[in-house]
Amino acid sequence: MSYSPRRSITQPTTPHGQQTRQRLLDAAEAVFGEKGYDRASIAEITQRAGVAQGTFYIYFPDKKATFVELVKDLSHRLRSEIAQAVAGLNDRLEIERTGFRTFFAFVHNHRDLYKIVRQAEFVDQEVYRWYYRHLAEGYTAGLKQAMDKGQIRPLDAECLAYCLMGIGDFLGARYVLWDGDHLPEEVMATMMEFIQRGMAVG
Repeated sequence: MSYSPRRSITQPTTPHGQQTRQRLLDAAEAVFGEKGYDRASIAEITQRAGVAQGTFYIYFPDKKATFVELVKDLSHRLRSEIAQAVAGLNDRLEIERTGFRTFFAFVHNHRDLYKIVRQAEFVDQEVYRWYYRHLAEGYTAGLKQAMDKGQIRPLDAECLAYCLMGIGDFLGARYVLWDGDHLPEEVMATMMEFIQRGMAVG
C-alpha cells in the first residue's frame, strides 16, 4: 500500500515560498536530529530557520506534519542525487558502485538521516515503511532490468534490493557516522567484491 499524507499541505508556488519551506525543513532536520521528535519544538525550528513562528503555519499544520514532510524530503533528495549520479551508466556493477558512493556522501552531508528515519518508526509507522518501500521500488526495478539483460544472476529482485540496502545502511553507520569520515576505499573494495560475487552470472 502506498503512503499518502493524512494532512492537507499546500505546496508554495513562488520561489520565495519554496525557499522558506526548505529552510524550515532544513531547520527541522537539525532540530529533530539533535533533540529527537518528542523534545523538539516548533519554536526551535522557526528560530533555527530564521522565520517568525506564525510563518511556520503557512507551510505546515503541526510538528508531526513537518516531521513526515522531512522524511519525504530526505527520501526525495537522496533518490534524486543517486539517480543523477548513475544517469547514463549501463553496467549494473558500476551503477551499484556509483550509487553506494552517492549514498555514503549523502549520509556524510546529512548526518541526522539515520536518527530521523529511525524515529519515524515510532512517530509515524506509515511514513517509516513508505521511506524504505519507496527506496526499494526503484532499486528493484533497476535490478530486474539488469537481470533481463543478463548482467546479473536471476534472483528475487525485491529481496536482493533489501539485502543491498541493508549493506549500505550498516556500512554507512559503521564508517561514515561512527568514524565521521567518508567510506574508506578498502571497505568499498571489499563491499563491491562481495556484491560482485553474489550477483555474478554463472
